[in-house]
This record gives sequence, structure tokens and C-alpha cells, in this order.
Amino acid sequence: MEGDNSSIEDSKPIHDATAKSGQKSGPQSNSTRGFVRADLVNLADLDAVLEKHLISKFSGKKLLSREREKEDWEADLTKLVLMDVLARGTYGVVHRGIYDGRDVAVKVLDWGEETHKSAAEVASLRSSFKQEVAVWHKLDHPNVTKFIGASMGDTEFQIPGLEGDQVNVCCVIVEYVAGGTLKKFLIRHWRKKLSLKTVIQLSLDLSRGLDYLHSQKIVHRDVKSENMLLDTTRRLKIADFGVARVEAQNRTEMTGETGTVGYMAPEVLNGKGYDRKCDVYSFGICLWEIYCCEMPYPDLTFAETSTAVVKQNVRPEIPRCCPSSLASIMRKCWDANPDKRPNMNEVVSLLEAIDTSKGGGMIPVGSEPQGCLCFGRYHGP
Repeated sequence: MEGDNSSIEDSKPIHDATAKSGQKSGPQSNSTRGFVRADLVNLADLDAVLEKHLISKFSGKKLLSREREKEDWEADLTKLVLMDVLARGTYGVVHRGIYDGRDVAVKVLDWGEETHKSAAEVASLRSSFKQEVAVWHKLDHPNVTKFIGASMGDTEFQIPGLEGDQVNVCCVIVEYVAGGTLKKFLIRHWRKKLSLKTVIQLSLDLSRGLDYLHSQKIVHRDVKSENMLLDTTRRLKIADFGVARVEAQNRTEMTGETGTVGYMAPEVLNGKGYDRKCDVYSFGICLWEIYCCEMPYPDLTFAETSTAVVKQNVRPEIPRCCPSSLASIMRKCWDANPDKRPNMNEVVSLLEAIDTSKGGGMIPVGSEPQGCLCFGRYHGP
């Protein structure tokens, strides 16, 4: 027993010296036998390394979302309740919902699993979404849908009511506008048409909303009846800022076919540079649409419409019963030369000057709801 104790005691300085010098002690050393001295292991450091590895592997996205600074427009999704689907489109689904006790509409965009989209595609979608939010959350006007909040899809919270991985799901929360789209309203009045007073009211709402956007250096770029909403008092509100952007200083810096063909200005269809005057052109088409309760170019394909507008200067046919003051605004707005189109504040003034007390809308003649008898199906220049 004494011999054993002395051999153990004798071995201590040898191991200590080896550990300090960092040299191997020969074929019988602890390292070659696969053992590590417990008194040399820092368990706190080991735990930290292990935790970091597991977090990085299994929940790295949540870690990053907690570490990054929260944007002022980010919604608290614990306050959101999703309800029925209001509409479905190529880029997502619009739900009705409740946010913090308030009726809202929730635009949900699912970028899909990362395995189905490349990193570049996800990055592009994320960038487009941030652009929409950046444009929308600062706007405040009675004729612009009120932004409430948004989620980038990389927070630790989940959108209530949605299943599966939501890392690539984002949402925009806006006020709920109960009256539906302007397009559906016009379709319902396709036969009966609208009084001139209603035409001017809707047109003024739209023109004032666009004038506000332009005063904020925002170009909507997709002005059409489908992107306009009506509340219960029939007030019009501009919605959907998915392709809106801050106006460039130089017209040549904004290019590309952005928008909906029947409403797109010739310079946009032609791939040339453009500015806020592309919205003025689109407004002219909407003004015609509101007056006639008809869709522009119903008998033409997208390609035929593009060719007719750019190369043949074709525009929707203005009915003979349309008041000259209103027809004049349409023609000024959809002029082929963007420099000749008025600014939206000028359009507001022109519309405000129209006298609606004597009628002049496409009101049916007699009791049969046939619309204006002077309006034909052909749409000429």
C-alpha cells in the first residue's frame, strides 16, 4: 500500500510539468489513451459552446430576430386573430381579422419553404415586401388605406391560424374597408350606371389620394379600380402598395413594365423612363371607367391593348353624352406625351369646378336600365 501511494505521488509532478510545457509524455500519455483530466476541463465554456452550436443549427433564425432591432412598423402578432379569407391572388391571401380589438384586413404572403425557392428569390421577395411597408407605414390621408403594422416573417412569433413553418411568411395589417373594391361596385352598376354626382365624388376621392401620394414623392404605379376600396359611406381609399416606390429624381431611373396593361401609360408599356405622370394616365382610364361602369378594352388581349395604346394611340371611347368638362379631363390625363398631362392637384381643381346639380351621368332613359344610348361597344381613339 505504501509503495502504491508513493508511485502516485511521484507521478503528479510529471503530469503537471507535461501539461504546463504542452509536450507529450510519450506513448503512455493521457492524450494517446483518449483521456482528459477532469480538473483541466472548464465546464462553463463547454456548455456555452454546445448551446451556441445547437441554437445556430436548430433555431438560428429566431436568434437573429431576437437580436436585431425591432422596426417601428412591426406588429405584435400575439394581438392578431385571423378570420375568413377575403381574396386570393398570385402573391398571397387577404384575410379579415382582428388586431388589438380592431377590425383589420391582413395581407399574407407565403414565400414557401426555402427548399422551393432560391436564396436570391427569397431575398428579392423580402426586399419587395420591405419596400411596400416602407412606403405605406408613413402615409396618413382619408383617401389612402390606413397602415397598422406588418411582420417580416422572421420574428419569434407565429401568425395565429396559420400552420407549418412560418419563417418565410410575412403579413401586412391594414384597416378593414367594408365596401369592397371599386371594380366590383362598378360591375354592379354596369346597367344602371352612376349619377354624375357619384362619378365626381369617387373621382375626387381618387384624385385627392393620388395628389397626396405625389406630394409625398410616392408613385403608386398600379392605379386601377381593383386597387381602390370603398367604405360603408362610399368613400374611396387607395390600397395595395406592392409596386409603389419613392419617385426617382430623374425619369430615366424608373423603367420597366409595372402595373396592369389596360391602365398602363404608353411610356411604361414601351419600356421607357417614367415618373408620377404614369399615375395621371392611369387615373384618366379610371375616370372613364367610373363614368361608363365599363372595363377598358374588353375585346382586346393584353398584347393587342399594348400595341393599340403605344402605336395607334387608341384610348377608350368617350360617350357623346359625357359632359365636355369631364371628357376634357380624361383626354388631358391620357395624353401620349407625359409632359402634357396635368399634375394631380390640377385634376382635383378641374373636378371640383364641375357642376353636378344638373345631372349629366349615364342615367338610363325611361324605366329600362339600358345605360347611355349613345355608348357603343367599340373603343376607338
